[in-house]
Amino acid sequence: MKIAVLIKQVPDTEEGRHLTSGGHADREASDRVIDEITERALEAALKQKDADKSVEITVVTMGPAAANEALRKALSMGADKAVHVQDDALAGSDALATARALAQALSALDADLIVAGNESTDGRGGVVPAMIAELLNLPFLGPLGTLEISGGTVRGTRSDASGTTALRAATPAVISVAEAMGEARFPKFKGILAAKRKPVSVQGTAELGLGAPEHAAGNLVLSSAARPARTAGVKIIDEGQGAQELAAYLAAEKLI
Repeated sequence: MKIAVLIKQVPDTEEGRHLTSGGHADREASDRVIDEITERALEAALKQKDADKSVEITVVTMGPAAANEALRKALSMGADKAVHVQDDALAGSDALATARALAQALSALDADLIVAGNESTDGRGGVVPAMIAELLNLPFLGPLGTLEISGGTVRGTRSDASGTTALRAATPAVISVAEAMGEARFPKFKGILAAKRKPVSVQGTAELGLGAPEHAAGNLVLSSAARPARTAGVKIIDEGQGAQELAAYLAAEKLI
């Protein structure tokens, strides 16, 4: 069985986030890490490999040269090989351009299952996995909190405020996972050494057979500004009138 896992390198969530003058995420302003939700997607695939050593896992990412760091970590965790979609022409791609490039790279892998996180912490769009499924004409399940693969069928459950839904589809298929899938394992020293010898295929628009990305159409950033600093809240000192002042404040804010 072949599993492809989409991973993404993002600015560290423990640090402040910044935008460039063009309105894009400034990836040089903070440390870069694998997005936690895509690590969980990889963990879901690695559990399948733990149960069946014949499973082959390919991690796929799209990003600048620095994204190779994320691929190497994924390889040290247990993935077998990697594909890095890297091209300056793809910088600033919107969700659709990203999905098109990744779908083109994935189509050559002939994977039985494509696994992704439900949304990245830097974009929060949550649409790329479904777009890839549409472009590849594959069924899509997600976001899943559980996963089971057997007999050419992928099964899982999706939970939301209305309850839990059981989903299934024949493979090949695309799935996205939610945080309920479980935390990822840490790389072992042996895995870190082995990762240095595992193959990483770097592919640009020419290798993928893509024309000029149409990511600018309809997605023009006119301006951007830093989020304003939080202001001090209203402090009420109760000297007998606290309840009235609190009620007045809540009424003014239309909270009651």
